Amino acid sequence: MRKTWALMTVFLLVVIGIGWIFSQAWGNPSILYLAVIFAVLMNFFSYWYSDKIVVKLAGARPASREEFFDLYTIIENLSITAGLPMPKIYVIDDLSPNAFATGRDAKHAVVAVTTGLLQILNKIELEGVIAHELSHIGNRDILVSTVVVVLVGFVAILSDIFLRSRLYNFRSNDRDNKTGGLLLVLALVAAILAPIGATLLQLAISRKREFLADASGALLTRYPEGLASALKKIGEVSAPLRRASSATAHLYIANPFGHRVGLTRLFMTHPPIEERIKALMDSSSL
Repeated sequence: MRKTWALMTVFLLVVIGIGWIFSQAWGNPSILYLAVIFAVLMNFFSYWYSDKIVVKLAGARPASREEFFDLYTIIENLSITAGLPMPKIYVIDDLSPNAFATGRDAKHAVVAVTTGLLQILNKIELEGVIAHELSHIGNRDILVSTVVVVLVGFVAILSDIFLRSRLYNFRSNDRDNKTGGLLLVLALVAAILAPIGATLLQLAISRKREFLADASGALLTRYPEGLASALKKIGEVSAPLRRASSATAHLYIANPFGHRVGLTRLFMTHPPIEERIKALMDSSSL
């Protein structure tokens, strides 16, 4: 919980700082007031409604027990084993195999899986994936990860609005006045670096917690080979999710954009599947 409040505080300060720079560059102090209001509102909505936002962005629908009996049974049994409340269960109609957990706490948690995942995994492998997602809930990292979805998206939108407006409304006095020109440069730099910094935060949170959830999930099922086999199958499918989003990418068990090569691997929200499989198999031999 401390991490979440720290993240929200940092976000509030960053947005206020960006708002001040933008207000100086535009010569309009009301921009700062708007930035403060938006930052407070986004912190509020990211805490209380981020899970609903994530489910909507993913295109997930509630899964009924009758239609997905095996999935319900697995989640129910593993929730009891982990000592967690039964999460809400959602399904994404997509052939790309993937899954995620979200919510502000264990009592308001959501687990979503794609129909593609259900098609290619056997029961033991599916248990491994569900154990991984329940571990995110048990490790209490779903709130931070879910809040990041809203905050990262908001920072990106804010900087994009500024960049577009300045490109189309570059005023002559900005070019003639040294102070105005300096403020404009600072504002442009802030607008460019803000989403990059937010993305780096997103990557740092995601990569670390995936290894932790893999290890915790393996302890929950006491069979790391199940999750390792599931990851291997997931990694063999290169098709991205139809509704993949950079804002929600870090929530999924695997990269929703498919395989990345070259320098793009540096900006992946997940560690390479090969490394995760190796870590799981090494743990099984202990």
